[in-house]
Amino acid sequence: MSRDEPGAGLGPQLPLALRYPPDQRFESFIAPPEGALPALSALATTNGADWVYLAGASRTGKTHLALAVCAAAEQHGRRAVYLPLAAAAGRLREALDALDGNDVVALDGLDAIAGGREDEVALFDFHNRVRASGVNVLYTARSIPDDIGLGLPDLRSRLQQCLRLMLDPLDDEGRRDVLRDRAQRRGLVLEDAALDWLLTRTDRDLGALVALLDRLDRASLAAQRRITVPFLRQVL
Repeated sequence: MSRDEPGAGLGPQLPLALRYPPDQRFESFIAPPEGALPALSALATTNGADWVYLAGASRTGKTHLALAVCAAAEQHGRRAVYLPLAAAAGRLREALDALDGNDVVALDGLDAIAGGREDEVALFDFHNRVRASGVNVLYTARSIPDDIGLGLPDLRSRLQQCLRLMLDPLDDEGRRDVLRDRAQRRGLVLEDAALDWLLTRTDRDLGALVALLDRLDRASLAAQRRITVPFLRQVL
């Protein structure tokens, strides 16, 4: 995540709509694992809910759900903060100290600090401190605690006590559903033929497909044309 993305900075709070993009909400997440959304909703809205460790490969929706948790928390009048750990690697204690006073904390990308002794100790101390104070925490990582390179056994032990949710990559039908949902939210009509064309002739990585949809949205608006197969051929 760049420092221009939601929650990357540690400065003044921004309005909810700017920090948490409307595309990244619980209701727009396609094919969640059974029980995942209720657990994450409880984390966002209920004091004393189970802490959650959300694991999944790249582009499976971890950041989407982390931002959705924060948005849901604030919509229920709770103070929430999202921190991409890649932005704080090497200075994690300072970054975590700045999060005091929140009810819900989403720490995205544990892999980024794994193996860094000082960062791991800082996270271990934070975990213990906020657990005692009643803060709800969401962790995300690409795999389970034992498999991401953490060197501090006590930290791995704490993370293993969280409720663990696993995200699987979407198949082509899931990618189709995501693109159709994102298009509808932008007021675009994506014909089935156009979806088939995109999925067979472009990068199937979900992040790349969503970025491509943003590009097509702008091109369609500029040309005042619907997104059809002939239009795709012209633009791409």
